[in-house]
Amino acid sequence: MGARCKTAILVSGSGTNLQAFIDQVSAGRLELELAVVFSNNPDAYGLVRAQQAGIPTACIEHGAYPDRESFDRAVAGQLDAWQPELLVLAGFMRILSPGFVAHYKGRILNIHPALLPLYPGLNTHQRVLDAGDAWHGSTVHFVTEELDGGPRILQGRLPVRNGESADELQARVQRVEHRIYPEAAGWVGAGRVVFRDGKAWLDGKPLVEPVIETF
Repeated sequence: MGARCKTAILVSGSGTNLQAFIDQVSAGRLELELAVVFSNNPDAYGLVRAQQAGIPTACIEHGAYPDRESFDRAVAGQLDAWQPELLVLAGFMRILSPGFVAHYKGRILNIHPALLPLYPGLNTHQRVLDAGDAWHGSTVHFVTEELDGGPRILQGRLPVRNGESADELQARVQRVEHRIYPEAAGWVGAGRVVFRDGKAWLDGKPLVEPVIETF
């Protein structure tokens, strides 16, 4: 990949993680070229953020397609016009089809609001509180066909506070996401992290466990 890795960011909603990428690139702290921001939702505020930053945008509404596979083929056809080397899922609320994942194998990143492999799926913050866990956080990982199951790259963790609500915990975890997601994507863009043999490799060594940062 190398310097100024061409990156497509996929959003469905407000795009706060997208904004973190925009800010890091603008400040010269992230060597990625934000080539395009794509959404399946024409009303996504993430598209507005991209337009305000001068980043090209594209949108295809998934409801116009009969199934996931045909929609994903259309998305890939749109994205390939920008020749992205890296795809960043930033609140893209779609489960990707196997064909799409294979098309961009080893080049798709996602962030999940939990310390995977704990709590895949939804409602992670309330589930952590219900379990009485001492720690919570977020995980950046490569995307594979297994939902929330791809090789983990980087985790940011923080202590759960006594008496806090799920919304309060979510807000704190989101701030962690804004720190670790651009960082991990920068590693991939610079070639320090690669997907090989079904694993994430950092600086030439397989990551048995993700890098962990505590906040």
